[in-house]
Amino acid sequence: MPVDPGPSRWTMPSPLDGPADGPIAYGGDFEPSTLLAAYRAGLFPMPLGRGRNFAWWSPDPRGVIPLDGLKVSRSLARSVRRHVVTVDAAFATVLAGCADPRRPGGWINRRIRAAYGRLHELGWCHSVEAWTESGELAGGLYGVAIGGLFAGESMFHRHRDGSKVALVGLVERLRADGAVLLDVQWTTDHLRSLGAVDVPRADYLEALADAVARPPMPTFAGPPDQPPARLPPA
Repeated sequence: MPVDPGPSRWTMPSPLDGPADGPIAYGGDFEPSTLLAAYRAGLFPMPLGRGRNFAWWSPDPRGVIPLDGLKVSRSLARSVRRHVVTVDAAFATVLAGCADPRRPGGWINRRIRAAYGRLHELGWCHSVEAWTESGELAGGLYGVAIGGLFAGESMFHRHRDGSKVALVGLVERLRADGAVLLDVQWTTDHLRSLGAVDVPRADYLEALADAVARPPMPTFAGPPDQPPARLPPA
């Protein structure tokens, strides 16, 4: 079960009072209590341009993937059948993969890695991994789970469809757990191809209030999965 870090010393502003395409607030810290308060308020941290300064964002519209609207192509369905999906089996490796500085637009620095690592230790931040039949990590994603909300933060892949397979596995588990909201922050062409849609910020915040009031999802409240064993060479 997740451990409550207590209240944040910061008061989160209402996103409804902020701009649609700019930061809602500046400053604060990345303590677990602050991050959790931000997600509950509909905010998330992102850098300002290419600098090292971070701000708190809540875009309007907001990108979400409806849990009954994930698009799985035939080729992706075949990839799913060739992989094993786990939860929290390789959190540090997934976080490092998402933070690889060689990735275009990479923004996850040491400060962010440390902050979400602390959230993981407290049971709030989780990874989902996709493994090949030979036991190699094909890709994964990580995000924050609060009640019936999963706030996706980043994904990466080492093999074709690795991150997509992890997303399919995540959605399957969210459905089974009765989750109600999968947040992806902004939609992109890649995410729209998988079913992501834009929703008005006010509608997102209404759905968020319902989601975070729900009990923790069983998928993320139990012990971590074990990586699948590497198969011997043929």
